[in-house]
Amino acid sequence: MKPVLPANYTAFLEEIKHRIQTARIQAAQAANSELMSLYWDIGRRIVENQQHEGWGAKIIDRLAADLKKSFPGISGFSRANIYRMRAFYLAWLDHSGIVARSVRQSGSENVAQPVRQIASCPLPLAVTRLP
Repeated sequence: MKPVLPANYTAFLEEIKHRIQTARIQAAQAANSELMSLYWDIGRRIVENQQHEGWGAKIIDRLAADLKKSFPGISGFSRANIYRMRAFYLAWLDHSGIVARSVRQSGSENVAQPVRQIASCPLPLAVTRLP
């Protein structure tokens, strides 16, 4: 014999299912936002080190190898992906006009101004909402 369910059980079940689905979506969005922030920060720091320290491709290759060794079960930090993080950061800077302004500066101006502009450029809110 089947147990008799309360009259509001079906509605209650649907509400709980909806809440679970909503929480799962919000958790995925929060994780995605944090990853976008991480990728942005890695790209920013690489660009800054390239400008200040003269880092080249060999350093990025080494970084990818060291990250793979440090986090063997985590994917996404290959050489190609690290270059994509750098490009991701630069694309948003270019979108904001900072890179375009720094390229147009005359050779007699101090290079610190574009570097300060780049360093002070915050992570755009839209970036954290990318799917």
